[in-house]
Amino acid sequence: MSHTPYLIWYVENPAISAEFYARLLGKPAVESSPTFALFVLDNGMKLGFWLRSGVIPEVQSATSMQTCSGEFGLALQSKELVDQQYRTLCEQGFHILLEPVMLDFGYTFVVCDPDGHRLRIFAPND
Repeated sequence: MSHTPYLIWYVENPAISAEFYARLLGKPAVESSPTFALFVLDNGMKLGFWLRSGVIPEVQSATSMQTCSGEFGLALQSKELVDQQYRTLCEQGFHILLEPVMLDFGYTFVVCDPDGHRLRIFAPND
């Protein structure tokens, strides 16, 4: 049995999601079609984007950018790297939901992808 973790998000347009995440992750999708896109992260985790209307069984469509049932987290090694990533994403026009702030678990900011999924970039407390 394989233990490679996958995270699959249902999206309105896999090509738009693939472009967004290629910019965010700094690498291209390893698989891309009109109904699905897949990234392999440096730690081996797989992040996929499946055309919402093609998912079986059917799923409901998100109603707004604020609709959210979870988030994807990217841990960085320092507050400085978080600030650097924040500046880069701001320059690239990413939709920022939360500017960098220190919370109880660490230093963090949050961006939103084209389908309303939250991405939390953070440096955990030691």
